[in-house]
Amino acid sequence: MIESGDIPSAPTTSPAPSVPVAEASAPTPVTQAAPAPKAAEPVDVPVAAGDIEIPVTGVRRAIASNMLRSKHEAPHAWMMIEVDVTNLVQYRDSLKNDFKKKEGFNLTYFAFFVKAVSQALKEFPMMNSMWAGDKIIQKKDINISIAVATEDSLYVPVINNADEKTIKGIGRDIQELAGKVRSGKLKSSEMRGGTFTVNNTGSFGSVQSMGIINHPQAAILQIESIVKRPVVMGNGMIGVRDMVNLCLSLDHRVLDGLVCGQFLARVKAILENVSAENTSIY
Repeated sequence: MIESGDIPSAPTTSPAPSVPVAEASAPTPVTQAAPAPKAAEPVDVPVAAGDIEIPVTGVRRAIASNMLRSKHEAPHAWMMIEVDVTNLVQYRDSLKNDFKKKEGFNLTYFAFFVKAVSQALKEFPMMNSMWAGDKIIQKKDINISIAVATEDSLYVPVINNADEKTIKGIGRDIQELAGKVRSGKLKSSEMRGGTFTVNNTGSFGSVQSMGIINHPQAAILQIESIVKRPVVMGNGMIGVRDMVNLCLSLDHRVLDGLVCGQFLARVKAILENVSAENTSIY
């Protein structure tokens, strides 16, 4: 989700409860997809004095319907990888003040993550696919959905052709889309065409979560909190490093553990290789 603050938040496409790490199992045969579930009938819940009844808005109803359909149709599997982003943190922190003065908006960690994901999607295009019943559609354009929360709703605007944009360009898109959501100016067309979702659950302090896939996409990546932890280094010494967990929910009809593991490893490599010498924000 995107919220105010140094790291734009990316609210989960649904509440993202912490779950044990589970390995993706081998794909199982898939029969014809069942019809989408019907909207839930009203439930007779006793209302006591002091209880508050909150009407369900059209946006909230649409979110519920889409999440229910995703869980009903897509066999969700889950993977997690941890990444040492110490160099990224140092690089971004060295630039953020001058960047804000020059560009007028924050240089966030989230922009670096979205850029890394878009680059990895280009190298592993199967991750940028959708289930279409009798076939799988591998999308050509890499359009990253990001989650933006308001007080009572969740919107998923899209950064189109994210692989063709710089870190600065992605950061500007994040800033503008989040601003449109909060001002009520986001157009429905700006939420269409997403091919993969990246969600900044770390903005809430989460360190491990399992997102619900944004139907009809095949995967959603949760970016968790960057935390300082003691880590055993290659030379056997222990150092305090900035670490982050990346949690991937995947549609097992489309993806399996091999390609998802390769994709996550590539995202990890890109993020761990960020430095002033080999990374440009422009």
